[in-house]
Amino acid sequence: MAQFENLFAKYDRLVLFDTETTGLQYSRDEIIEFAAVVVERREGIPTVTREYDELIQLSPGGFVPPKIEQLTGISTADIRERGLPKTRVARDIADMIAGNTLLLAYNAHFDLSFLYYFLLRDGDPMILKGKDKLDLLTVYKDRHPYPHKLCNAIEVYGLSGKVCNSHRAVDDVLATVAVMEEMEKEQNDLAQYINLFGYNPKYGIDGKPIGSVTYKPQPYNTTHPLYL
Repeated sequence: MAQFENLFAKYDRLVLFDTETTGLQYSRDEIIEFAAVVVERREGIPTVTREYDELIQLSPGGFVPPKIEQLTGISTADIRERGLPKTRVARDIADMIAGNTLLLAYNAHFDLSFLYYFLLRDGDPMILKGKDKLDLLTVYKDRHPYPHKLCNAIEVYGLSGKVCNSHRAVDDVLATVAVMEEMEKEQNDLAQYINLFGYNPKYGIDGKPIGSVTYKPQPYNTTHPLYL
């Protein structure tokens, strides 16, 4: 694993996470799968110390829409059989991100927005307060031309066959870890993107901005890093 010296100089733990949801509306739709990878230093070497992947119970009367089931392979029956209670997952997340932790995701605004509303309903959203955030999609858009989906990053970094973008949270978060490693090898400036998210200037920010994050318009073809 890459060393991530600049990140571990500031943080004790990196938590990369991904969600699968019933739709795109943060305040209305639900997280149906939450996956995370915890990276910490062990004897000076960044090491994956925990992998987490759980389906989450739906609210009473809730169901997985057919389009989402087709995309993710997660059915309403799967959730009923194996989904954990929301409050249990909220406690697990609180435990994972406790302390001096950096939160990372690919398209982090999306996942963090869903996580906030999930915790607002079934946990404590204050656990996110003071946590720095890093969006790896913003980094990738600065470095490579369109298109910018996770599957494109996997291909560009030569990770096809090693990881996959399956639209299952556990696969996608493991792919994100691998993409981040390649980003670190490519250019050692990940720390410059902490709490800095890019957005498409044509469409603006989707939903409510996150208070601790600075948002800047980021066109498809950039001429300089967003942090300059």
